[in-house]
Amino acid sequence: MFKKIFMFSFLVVALNFSGALAGDAEKGKKLYKKCAACHNAASGAKHKTGPNLWGIYGAKAAIQDGYKYSDWLKGAGIEWNDEALAAWISKKKEKAAYFGKDVKKSKMIFAGLKKPEQIADLIAYLKTLK
Repeated sequence: MFKKIFMFSFLVVALNFSGALAGDAEKGKKLYKKCAACHNAASGAKHKTGPNLWGIYGAKAAIQDGYKYSDWLKGAGIEWNDEALAAWISKKKEKAAYFGKDVKKSKMIFAGLKKPEQIADLIAYLKTLK
């Protein structure tokens, strides 16, 4: 387990120093279409199956009014920064390595993005939602 967490952390740090986590918000906006089935991304928009993602970057997890979050997410103490978002939208193995096996208790069913560039692009787009 420690090895997996170390490897994921190393990947995030390496991407960050290489500039890959800078991302392209326009490409991320196109990738967001995969998220739009479950999430709105407009200020004041209603929640869908998942919570509205407006203002997510830098926010604490599970704090939006009107959405019923899983007990696990409410108690996880996550802040949506580059590292946490990268893990959250990665493949399930990477997500579990970062957050622990109980992450499966969350309501998020997205299978995850494979390519680090796509992850960086989507995070760049999420940062614009403010």
